[in-house]
Amino acid sequence: MTLGAFSISLSVKDINASKVFYENLGFEVFAGDLEKNYLIMKNGNALIGLFQGMFEYNILTFNPGWDESANKLSDYTDVREIQKHLKSKNTKLEREADQNTSGPASVVLYDPDGNTILIDQHI
Repeated sequence: MTLGAFSISLSVKDINASKVFYENLGFEVFAGDLEKNYLIMKNGNALIGLFQGMFEYNILTFNPGWDESANKLSDYTDVREIQKHLKSKNTKLEREADQNTSGPASVVLYDPDGNTILIDQHI
């Protein structure tokens, strides 16, 4: 099972201050829209999403079907297969993908410490 590109999505108080901070660490804007209060910052293979006012807690994000540059992978595990695997292991899901669809979908779950995990397939 392959989860795809990994990033952390940070709930930030001041997106401009966070942008400058992460630029000072060597990150560059990769995607997003500052006027819509979100940016994706990249440093090599490391991705950090900055989101102001969109959610309360930080989120661990996986993107099946994408590499760290948002390039489509030819071979990947569909989010519905990941969901099927998780359910077979009796993992509680907070939000499920519709098994009767294809293409973009997402699954949300929490780890034992309450950290949110988003498996978000865009293709």
